Amino acid sequence: MAQILKTLLLSMITISIAISLVKFPDQSLEASIRGLNLWWEVVFPSLLPFFIIAELLISFGVVQFIGILFEPIMRPLFNIPGVGSFGWFMGMASGYPTGAKISARLREEKQLTRIEAERLVSFTNASSPLFIFAAISVGFFQNSSLGVLLAVCHYLSNTFVGICMRFYGKKKDKKNQNKRNESSKYSVRKAFTAMHRTRMNDDRPLGEVLGDAVIHSVKTLVMVGGFIVLFSVLTKLLFLSGISTFIAHFLGKLLNFASISKDFGLPLLSGLFEITIGVQSISVVQDTLLIQAVLVSFILGFNGFSVQAQVASILAKTDIRFAPYFFARILHGVFASILTILFYKPLYIDRKVFDMEVVPVNHDVPENLWLLILENLAAIGPLLTISFVGISIILLYYRRKK
Repeated sequence: MAQILKTLLLSMITISIAISLVKFPDQSLEASIRGLNLWWEVVFPSLLPFFIIAELLISFGVVQFIGILFEPIMRPLFNIPGVGSFGWFMGMASGYPTGAKISARLREEKQLTRIEAERLVSFTNASSPLFIFAAISVGFFQNSSLGVLLAVCHYLSNTFVGICMRFYGKKKDKKNQNKRNESSKYSVRKAFTAMHRTRMNDDRPLGEVLGDAVIHSVKTLVMVGGFIVLFSVLTKLLFLSGISTFIAHFLGKLLNFASISKDFGLPLLSGLFEITIGVQSISVVQDTLLIQAVLVSFILGFNGFSVQAQVASILAKTDIRFAPYFFARILHGVFASILTILFYKPLYIDRKVFDMEVVPVNHDVPENLWLLILENLAAIGPLLTISFVGISIILLYYRRKK
């Protein structure tokens, strides 16, 4: 019965979208072109080199080399092999969905168990620094100083998500404990031996390796482009049909309950579907910069359904489950929002004063009780964060030693 209802629901949704495309052909075409331009001018040229290099580094065994060197760091912090550090660094450098792509490839290469791959993919899909500083801070807000606050909160909260997800599936992953203990020793010689062995085991000629890297990368990016165009059209159709306005009305009431203007309802809803549209819409709402930064941080951490669909498509080719990744996105959004409130004064207000810049009036902290309390905590927030992280690492070390 459940499958019958699912079939009817999916059919009705698809039919509704088809009818909307016929009813709004011009607007659908415009949204499709906008999504295509975004993919062709920004996403494709920025991600293609990273994807190709990632494929080559895996084929030549460099990832194995990095994995053995970073095993003593990645295992205690995130409970994943050292090879996961490659996905973590590349994910932060090039943005989503690079982390999912690398996690899936490492799983296909049997360098990660399913649980480890699910842990890795949960915190390696971050926004790129270029998007945070250039597109958001300078492009949308015309405020380069805001980029420091958003970047620190985004990447620090992403690290916290990885630390939290280290406990995911711990009982199911105990059978690999002995293997982990043997591979947790730092050794440059062992790392080089593993890299050389990996390259020798791949009997493909250099030309074929290069060709396969380009083909696999282009296939993935074509899929990414399809999702960008699809969600660009869906977002436009939801707005034209009035569904977005209807949902945003209730979302605005929830925001108003949290002392946030209901005008952010529709921009926040747009950001839940597509990051760029949502952030741009939030930037034009006349309100305090703190509220805008908090909502932008949440959207960046949540990734948006468009990015999540891209990740789901990449993971569908493996046995990596999507649910842990989705849970981590909510966790990332919440952590990033809280850190933005805590770090707003030390990383933005105090920094502006230090730089002898005049802070605009609308950048002041609003007179809401809960924000004032959090502002007072901001002075000791970094110290508390570092202290708790240090205590957690010490406890994990002694627990692992026992």
